[in-house]
Amino acid sequence: MRRLISNPLMRSILVVAFALAMPHAFKSPYYIHLMTLALIWIVLAQGQNLTQGFVGYVSIAQAGFMGIGAYISTLLTINYGVSVWATLVIAPLLTGLMAILAGYPSLRVKGHYFSIVTLAYNMVIFIVLITFRALTGGEAGIPDVPRPSELTLFGHVFSFEGRSNLNYYALALSAAVLATIVCALILHSRAGRVMLAIRQNEDLAEAMGVITSRYKLFAFVMSSILAGLAGTLYAHYIGFLNPEPFGVDQSLNIILAVILGGSGTLTGPIVGAVSVTFLPEILRFADSFRLITYGLILVVATIFLPKGLVPLIASLWRWLRARQSIPSDNKPTSKA
Repeated sequence: MRRLISNPLMRSILVVAFALAMPHAFKSPYYIHLMTLALIWIVLAQGQNLTQGFVGYVSIAQAGFMGIGAYISTLLTINYGVSVWATLVIAPLLTGLMAILAGYPSLRVKGHYFSIVTLAYNMVIFIVLITFRALTGGEAGIPDVPRPSELTLFGHVFSFEGRSNLNYYALALSAAVLATIVCALILHSRAGRVMLAIRQNEDLAEAMGVITSRYKLFAFVMSSILAGLAGTLYAHYIGFLNPEPFGVDQSLNIILAVILGGSGTLTGPIVGAVSVTFLPEILRFADSFRLITYGLILVVATIFLPKGLVPLIASLWRWLRARQSIPSDNKPTSKA
């Protein structure tokens, strides 16, 4: 059993199987709704982790790119009749194209200056979504965003209508798994190793002849593509779209999700995304002090768990395995 758990592939299969079983264990539409949102947040957090965890550059524009993907998909489906299934590909790619235009000049600066530039990008995106009412509907938003059409696979018809639709949960789970696989492939590739080198010492990487700007731009664009995918899933799941979910505060929550779970790890964004989705709901018993309590928990976790929950759990697991492998005191044996 220990070898089974220590195998990364088997761990991944067990996690996916557990995620598939969750809606059947908690049949409440409310919890299915929260779990679907958590899966969309995992896509967002995995993208954020590419720049924040792998490269060491903190982007405060993830929610803005999420909004771009959401509005592109919504406008294509409502105004031009494009299928939602097509926009699940088109919207993230167009979001990535916009990220190239934004990332090329902004990645010429380093450290906190990059974060300030991306903060400005998010603010500009949010202002455009609010003020460009003829296209986005402004604060009034866009109602009746369509769900994906029925999908036929292996002779079975899957419908995506309904607030707590299990098929949409499976679609969001597929997107979360895809985002995690993409990040894992990047991490274990040559590009991933260079990105980690940039995080450790960018000046040294440049001195070794690495064109760091290419890899930083690659991470930024891939992060934005995943944000666009999350925005598309969110828009067609909620069914109503307005600029509120795409402000700077949402980008900060995404950053906190990565920090809370474990920056630079593959499982950290998953834990962090689930935590920031469910924690405010669990704290509803605190009534008017809910957000204060939530903020205090995040502050305490950030101060006392700077590496996140996943590295802490991994350290505890290694400590327990080391304790189990220590042989007990040898008992005296009688000589024949």
